[in-house]
Amino acid sequence: MAGNPSNQYLKIKQRHPGFLDAVESLGKAVKQEGPLDEKTAQLIQLAAAAAIRSEGAVHSHTRRALEAGASIDEIRHVLILLTSTLGFPCVMAALSWADETLEASMPTEAGSEWEV
Repeated sequence: MAGNPSNQYLKIKQRHPGFLDAVESLGKAVKQEGPLDEKTAQLIQLAAAAAIRSEGAVHSHTRRALEAGASIDEIRHVLILLTSTLGFPCVMAALSWADETLEASMPTEAGSEWEV
């Protein structure tokens, strides 16, 4: 798993390492089955996480999308595109979760170009 996994993920990995190894292997395998690049894959998974209202997965895929080169605008656009499908309240929740991750990922130096 890329980045900084959640404490819950780390606990489960410690308790059930074979299970999490299998889940991670499945994730790698499905990404290799098609032509999509990592950034696109993470943006799709972010949209899916929002659709199932999984706060943890929205945090994770927001972070992973950033790591794969997605911009803040791309991340937010992916989420607002879901409004007519998921509804405004669901999208607002997903945006708030994504913003938490975006704010935590901001450089701390003054004059940063990141606008969150």
